[in-house]
Amino acid sequence: MVTFKAEELIRIAVELLEAVGASADESLEVATHLVDSNLHGMDSHGIIRLPQYISSVERGEVKTRIRPKLIRSGGSTAIVDGRFGFGQKVCNYAMRLAIKKGRRTGIASVGILNSGHIGRLGYYTEMASHQNMLGFLFANTNLSVAPFGGRERLLGTNPLSISIPARKSDPVVIDLSTSVVAEGKVRDALVRGKSIPPGWIIDSQGRPSTNPADLYIPPYPPKQVKLGGALLPMGGYKGYALSMAIEMMTGILVGRTIESELHGGNCALIIVIDVRHFSPVADFEENVDQFIHVIKSGALAPDSHEILIPGEPEFRQQKLRQENGIEVDPQTLEELRYYSKKYRLKNEI
Repeated sequence: MVTFKAEELIRIAVELLEAVGASADESLEVATHLVDSNLHGMDSHGIIRLPQYISSVERGEVKTRIRPKLIRSGGSTAIVDGRFGFGQKVCNYAMRLAIKKGRRTGIASVGILNSGHIGRLGYYTEMASHQNMLGFLFANTNLSVAPFGGRERLLGTNPLSISIPARKSDPVVIDLSTSVVAEGKVRDALVRGKSIPPGWIIDSQGRPSTNPADLYIPPYPPKQVKLGGALLPMGGYKGYALSMAIEMMTGILVGRTIESELHGGNCALIIVIDVRHFSPVADFEENVDQFIHVIKSGALAPDSHEILIPGEPEFRQQKLRQENGIEVDPQTLEELRYYSKKYRLKNEI
């Protein structure tokens, strides 16, 4: 493993994205998001994704220098067409729009069509919490999950995130996929040469496996992801039910198109709730702090040392990695060096 400071990884990502045609602004937007995911310990959504993004641009699946298009807007709602641009750029735009509308109406919702991979959902819901709002984000993804009782990939990992502001504490941030695990975590295990726990995946024949390679068809990631097996829904039928609901809330409600299916674009639904329309902000956030204190002060289970709040491990990891740096696995580093040479970057990796 090679360790990089966050600033250095952002610089590398910006240079590579600019080399494939992205503007300086969108390169920084995407790079910052990826490295922020690493800082929060979400390596499955961090710099490991950069070779995938570059490859997607090269194949024409993701478009550079594309501005999101507002195709419908009402008092508290809107639909944004990402036009197959970088998902980070699209989702940042949509969340800012939702926050602006939520200021006026108390509750606002923005749907997203035809977006590239939007990355770590908690990044965006935290944006709402920093504005004294509750943030909700639901997204559908490419087909990678078998429904409960099946073995064919008929659902996406279909993640969701909820962020709730506090006063003295960090926001409460729930960020999870409705599959047992995000595909990127299996890929991360693969490139690091590790096995995975039972119950994460099935192979192409529907058999349980702890070998991350059984999810994929060679050649293995991160050059291009091709699935042979399937991820499993979290909690069996419960995760399956949530995944179906998210697909209908995003793809069907927002208006997923046939073109979107062919190009694999993400659809998403953002909802924000402005605390000020329901309660004085100070009162609400102090009550959240008190609730967090009650939960963390609860009696511990045997062999447990602490009760953690959703999002707390990631905020702790962020502080540690800001100080100690971010480890990059050898395969991802090899891919980054390959693209660095291919596009003749001045600064070697």
